[in-house]
Amino acid sequence: MKVLPFLSLPPRLPGLPSLPGPGLSTALLGATLLELVVLTGHLAAYPFGLTQERRLPRPRPEAPTGPLPRSPGADRPVVLLHGFIDNRSVFVLLRRSLARHGRRHLASLNYSPLTRDLRTAAELLGRHVEEVCARTGQREVDIVGHSLGGLIARYYVQRLGGDHRVRTLVTLGTPHGGTAVVPGAGVHPIVRQMRGGSTLIEELRRPAPGCRTRFVSFWSELDQVMVPVETACVDHPDLDAVNVRVTGIGHLALPVHPAVATAVREALESPETRETTAASSGTTSAA
Repeated sequence: MKVLPFLSLPPRLPGLPSLPGPGLSTALLGATLLELVVLTGHLAAYPFGLTQERRLPRPRPEAPTGPLPRSPGADRPVVLLHGFIDNRSVFVLLRRSLARHGRRHLASLNYSPLTRDLRTAAELLGRHVEEVCARTGQREVDIVGHSLGGLIARYYVQRLGGDHRVRTLVTLGTPHGGTAVVPGAGVHPIVRQMRGGSTLIEELRRPAPGCRTRFVSFWSELDQVMVPVETACVDHPDLDAVNVRVTGIGHLALPVHPAVATAVREALESPETRETTAASSGTTSAA
């Protein structure tokens, strides 16, 4: 894996900003302060994301795009999926960044915090993806999931046949291997499912031959929600996975930091196909 001072990426995701890398103690302090700033801003924006967004319009003849850059995948919808006890407002900045760089179809899904089974949320996501494809006339989507949202999307892709609809799944601070969360938070069934060794996490360890989706997982060494931090990496022999190490920011900042947004765009615009073989962190992608 190629190492940059701010983001650790494989050579196949070029063009990321190179930022100075602070020492660990300074970085931890800076990340904690940034988490507080992000939390304050997100609490202010939270009420505006409580309702489901309006449905995407049906496809119309293309209008002039003006100066907006158009990537080869600009017509492929991007579905944004939030984390636990959150809503679509967490993606305001990332959504704006994707739209500014030419993404025409952006859709967010709110799932209820009262949902007691991650599998139920994954089924809801599957129905939402089908609706998005029907309304945009596209056969595939990309998904960006933060925290629990990434795990829901992975279950949909890996266990419910969603790999036929999802070209690229980007996860931000997602507990792929399960996390040792705060004990008191385990009263919620979905939180228990996110713990290491849960039946759901073990289900995701099962073979997934022929899975077609590309996985790009962003993990931060200062993410205090992921314990251990490496649990946010995808480690499965059957999955086409690239793990991107982020330094200097924590869990809440992952969906809002501009450098991460740039890296997410690079991941979604990557010309790699499902037949391409790549290696990252010792994992070889499956065809």
